[in-house]
Amino acid sequence: MTTSTGKHSATPVLQAKGLTKRYGRVVAINGSDLELYPGEILAVIGDNGAGKSSLIKALSGALVPDEGEIFLDGQQVQFRTPMDARTAGIETVYQTLAVAPGLDIADNLFLGREERRPGPLGSVFRMLDRKHMRSEAKRHMSELGVATLQNIGQAVESLSGGQRQAVAVARSAAFGSKVVILDEPTAALGVKEGNRVLQLIRDVRDRGLPVILISHNMPHVFEVADRIHIQRLGRRATVITPKSHSMSEAVAIMTGAAEPPPHTA
Repeated sequence: MTTSTGKHSATPVLQAKGLTKRYGRVVAINGSDLELYPGEILAVIGDNGAGKSSLIKALSGALVPDEGEIFLDGQQVQFRTPMDARTAGIETVYQTLAVAPGLDIADNLFLGREERRPGPLGSVFRMLDRKHMRSEAKRHMSELGVATLQNIGQAVESLSGGQRQAVAVARSAAFGSKVVILDEPTAALGVKEGNRVLQLIRDVRDRGLPVILISHNMPHVFEVADRIHIQRLGRRATVITPKSHSMSEAVAIMTGAAEPPPHTA
């Protein structure tokens, strides 16, 4: 919800204030802010070295900022590890994908969160509840409209790039209770598979999970983003929308060829 000035009146689901990270003399993030609101896809764009990756790593617990604050649902949080962020409900899918090729789809969905069988079989003999994990995996995949993967027992190494990406996104949507962060999810995909993943991102948002999308692909950004956070020289330059600015204007702001407008989006 926005007010007449264009500012959001809702509390951000995830907010960063003044995040700074230095590596010796190199400043990776320089007092960066970010707000992610309920039910939106927020794209984060910026040139190489703009601090996009460092900002996302700070929000997902992979990097501890030197200064600044992070808020989740208005409450200040401190993430020391990625597990801290995951426990708080923030799931991140990195460009490297982190799927285990030799395992099947269900095993990948529950990687690190394997379910044990009830009773002594699970507690004493540590047996996995494969039947339940498979049915849950199938449910999550079909909820996200990934109907192409009929065989949940299929090894991930036999899947196409887009299908692997779908597994990773489905896993984040299944376990992310607050936020899903996607780092370049369409980077290595062809047009058809890229479009399928974009639809998957919309489906995640439509299920009530706000999404942060980091991407170099401007057409994709302008196709799915509700707002676009432009990162430049380690901090937020401005926030625009696909309605307020063109792709070429966004690139001009990103590269410093144009002055950023005041942040109202």
